[in-house]
Amino acid sequence: MKGIIFVIDGMGDRPVKELGNKTPLESARTIYMDKMVEEGITGIMDTIRPGVRPGSDTAHLTLLGYNPYEVYTGRGPFEAAGIHVDVEPGDIAFRCNFATAEDDLTVTDRRAGRISSGTDKIAETINEMKLDDNVEIIFKESDAHRAVLVLRGEGLSDKITDADPKHEGNKPKCVKATDDSEEAKYTAELVNKFVTKSYEMLKEHPVNLERIKEGKNPANIVLPRGGGEVPCVEAFEDKYGLKGVCVAETGIIKGIAKIAGMDIVDIPGATGGINTDLESVRDYIVKYAKDDNYDFMLVNVDGADECGHDGAAFDKRDFIEKVDALIMKELYEIDDIVLFVTADHSTPVGVMDHSGDPVPVFIKADGLRVDDITEYGERAAAKGGLCRIRGTDVMYIIRDLMNVISKFGA
Repeated sequence: MKGIIFVIDGMGDRPVKELGNKTPLESARTIYMDKMVEEGITGIMDTIRPGVRPGSDTAHLTLLGYNPYEVYTGRGPFEAAGIHVDVEPGDIAFRCNFATAEDDLTVTDRRAGRISSGTDKIAETINEMKLDDNVEIIFKESDAHRAVLVLRGEGLSDKITDADPKHEGNKPKCVKATDDSEEAKYTAELVNKFVTKSYEMLKEHPVNLERIKEGKNPANIVLPRGGGEVPCVEAFEDKYGLKGVCVAETGIIKGIAKIAGMDIVDIPGATGGINTDLESVRDYIVKYAKDDNYDFMLVNVDGADECGHDGAAFDKRDFIEKVDALIMKELYEIDDIVLFVTADHSTPVGVMDHSGDPVPVFIKADGLRVDDITEYGERAAAKGGLCRIRGTDVMYIIRDLMNVISKFGA
């Protein structure tokens, strides 16, 4: 059988007054998830531990059985790997924004008018930058206003602060070392120099001059954040003896899978938002669910999380319904799988950010001790036979149901 962890990112929520004091999931019409719940087993899960507000990155690492307190150094390395930058252990990688700044470097738009084209040309220019003879710069554009920066060389450290000021009207933050090491001080100096030089190189870039002519904000500065050292991670296949593939929309999830040695898939039309091409996402999920070359699949669809961050309860409910009708309908029909459906964290629309609330889970597989739960929701799942588990339990449960885990003891 094939093991599948299916994550509906940020799906967990709290009761919403506008939805009759139901959560978006409880309010949603989820025909096929309800069928699988009725025929399966349900529970709730603290992805990391009770009360901890997980990031999507630390949550997915935990679901795959890695200790985030040991392997998570920052989001940058996973973002870089997810957009096919060949990062190496020891590299220092950052998430970046293309932004708009004035001559005194005051940031007026952290997303450069949500730029959607020309960033490849800008990246080519950034890759010509020289900071130090001993350090190589690897810079690559991602989707929209996002990019990644990798510093490769000797004497570097990820023990530094961010340059991103987080709010318009401020200058980039002066990056500082967070410990007393010479490596951290040196790296902070390099990143400060990078930010200043990015403005010098981009303020009259042809792409930006054209954007100004069109009345658009130029992408004339780069703001790094989320820096981390690329970790050395035990390969997923070595850890479990399973050949894994990741079908996800966003670079961060694909990057986690890639650093773990799993194959990753780029899905045409997948945006990671509610405007994503769910039919295309569905086709790739079904394709790899039936692909005998893989024993395990990690799936992530991201739109519900976006709705939670936007405080859009009805959009979140509607997106969950679409996932059910388009994707869960297909998975319901597939036999010989162990399907573990969950959220990585809760993103309550009333909070507009991640919370520490446990998330609902269910399992579809043969031979389960079916419980009495008949619908998928936060409060119903809390009464299920799986009870309350942690994210670190998931790979054990899945492998046991796949009959591929070794007995502990004689």
